[in-house]
Amino acid sequence: MSQTVFCRKYQQQLEALPFPPLPGKKGQEIQANVSRKAWEEWQALQTRLINEKHLNMLEPSARAYLMEQMELFLDNRETDQAEGYVPRES
Repeated sequence: MSQTVFCRKYQQQLEALPFPPLPGKKGQEIQANVSRKAWEEWQALQTRLINEKHLNMLEPSARAYLMEQMELFLDNRETDQAEGYVPRES
């Protein structure tokens, strides 16, 4: 049976991440408070933002921007969206 966490995004018990997704204290905090579902959704948004906004991940400003967007996403606040992105119908 999988571990669960009380997800800060969905405000309910959901499947936990199997390991910290980032190094250090931040990764441990995310593993303890963010569900696998929320993290996978963030990764999809992050990929769209990187691609559509042509972010260079070698630039500290691009990494800081993504960390800011990640916090907004995980706190259920409005994030930037990739221009022209239209989600597929489920």
